[in-house]
Amino acid sequence: MKIEEVFHMVRGDGDTSYANNSKIPEKAILETKSLMEKAIKEICNTLLPEKFVGVDLGCSSGPNALLVLSMLINSIDELYNPLNQRKPEIQFFFNDLPGNDFNNIFQLSKLYKEQVKQEKGNTFVSFYIAGLPGSFYGRLFPLKSVHFFHSSFSLMWLSQVPKGLLGDTCTELNKGNIYINDEGSPMVAHLYLEQFKRDFALFLKCRSIELIFEGRMILLILGRANTPFYTGGIMHLWGLLSEALNAMVSEGLVEEAELNCFNLPFYTPSMEEVKSIIEMEGSFHVIHAQTFECNWDPFDESIDDFTVDMDLSGENVAKYIRAVVEPLLASHFGSEIMKDLFSRFAKNIARHMSKGKPKHFVLIIILKLNEEVPKMESTMESIVVVA
Repeated sequence: MKIEEVFHMVRGDGDTSYANNSKIPEKAILETKSLMEKAIKEICNTLLPEKFVGVDLGCSSGPNALLVLSMLINSIDELYNPLNQRKPEIQFFFNDLPGNDFNNIFQLSKLYKEQVKQEKGNTFVSFYIAGLPGSFYGRLFPLKSVHFFHSSFSLMWLSQVPKGLLGDTCTELNKGNIYINDEGSPMVAHLYLEQFKRDFALFLKCRSIELIFEGRMILLILGRANTPFYTGGIMHLWGLLSEALNAMVSEGLVEEAELNCFNLPFYTPSMEEVKSIIEMEGSFHVIHAQTFECNWDPFDESIDDFTVDMDLSGENVAKYIRAVVEPLLASHFGSEIMKDLFSRFAKNIARHMSKGKPKHFVLIIILKLNEEVPKMESTMESIVVVA
């Protein structure tokens, strides 16, 4: 299974689409609003650009895709309006894998542009959008051409399943699981970490070539606290999905061999791991780092240990997870079992949530190029995906 060919969020605007089930990433993006405003101000004050190039890496589809653009436009408006100076025009790129629902973005962006014109009149910042299909684990832009990169809830997705978990000979290594499991082999956790290290280092190298000096990069990554591999909310979440698949195996609805050879191309790093890779790769330094937590249920804003309706919360969580991973699962197990699988998954989640309120752990990192960035090697021009 080649990730680039099958991985995308659920397209369209239906009940199970990502466009209608992406409230968790929305919360994370809004958490960075003041940080983004500060970053844009620093870029503009230092570089005085006539044209500002911004990029959303792993944009997916739906209203969140326009949220970063909207925050960028408002930041430039607030900076330049009091100064009565000419505002830079914005060139904004939406990047994701080729299977992404770019049509949804283009349709929404047309409506958004009309809305901005009505609200701001002749004072609005001129902006131009483009879709850019391709993996961010490779070069996407010309040398030193981008002022600002933003990526939210994308970098925990790997370029591939760790090599040691691929092939018929590896089906026993993570048997019955689709991700790292607290009862599984320590080798599985090691393989995932090593794949993340390779991918993230390549991502940083590519962006260091493309980012203008004094530009900024804001990364939001679904991660985990600085604890051992076998702890963290997302691990339990994938464990509950594995449980649903195992139940279907026991009932003859899924082949055991199919389950044993499926592993998610996904890794939730700790802040310590992320910083270590940034330091090792050497192109960037961290100018800001923080974490925050949010409830599994995207519609639950309470801080109490228990929600009122566990079954509803279970369905809410299962729905947004389905919007993210259904294409991957359907390409391997077949689309026929998806409704049954996620119904079981929702019940497992509700049972787990009755023991306490689980939370996602999100990393926010802002990066700036180092003074001395390693020179680009000629081979970097042709890199597409880490092997």
